[in-house]
Amino acid sequence: MAAIRRLLPQESLVYLGDTARVPYGIKSADTILRYTEECCTFLAKRDVKAIVVACNTASAHAFPYLTHKFHIPLMGVIQPGVKHALEISRNKHIGVIGTQATISSDIYAKELKKLDKNTVVTSLACPLFVPLVEEDWLENEVTEAVAKRYLTTFRQDGVDTLILGCTHYPLLKPVIRQVVGEKIELVDSAEAVANALKDLLTKQSLLKTDDEEVVTQLYVTDLPGRFENIAKRFLGESVPTVKRVTL
Repeated sequence: MAAIRRLLPQESLVYLGDTARVPYGIKSADTILRYTEECCTFLAKRDVKAIVVACNTASAHAFPYLTHKFHIPLMGVIQPGVKHALEISRNKHIGVIGTQATISSDIYAKELKKLDKNTVVTSLACPLFVPLVEEDWLENEVTEAVAKRYLTTFRQDGVDTLILGCTHYPLLKPVIRQVVGEKIELVDSAEAVANALKDLLTKQSLLKTDDEEVVTQLYVTDLPGRFENIAKRFLGESVPTVKRVTL
């Protein structure tokens, strides 16, 4: 959302965070699909012109189904990140970190090899990263110890590009950078997704061209007060009132 707001400041945005049921990364594929469909149904009822499924786990398990279920433009976060990683990788040895569900789906390796069959992919689940971010433990000795335990292997395996395959992980960039070193490029798919969304809206003549008021709506399924604090860290500024909804 932060990247989209920077690139497309003229667009009104509706955000839904399923805070009552996260993390999705430890749920079964069937449960993830059901939850994601309910979220998209909520957004579709608000007359949005496109939906970004801004979760790697949901994109991995539900995206093909969603494109058949909903008749509005949809975008996941995996393809843009994959494309960008291949563009900047020098040796085509790419690392991927994500939730257990995302890594178990093997979606990144499949998509990377689909575009370049010679790509070598090293994937690793980092399930403790999401709760660390949720607790605002972004840079302390515990987070550093967990990052070292997970990520030291990437410095030894010849990986030159590392995909941060979870939307929480970019907040841990300083710690991740400290562990993997300066030679490994970090891919945060947010900016790639924003650019891909702009291209999609342009191709379908959906970009906003009038001077209507820009409105940002934030919804969550639980604990709106707690979410406001997290949202401020992501967005780097004050946020509109967060409303609690039931799906």
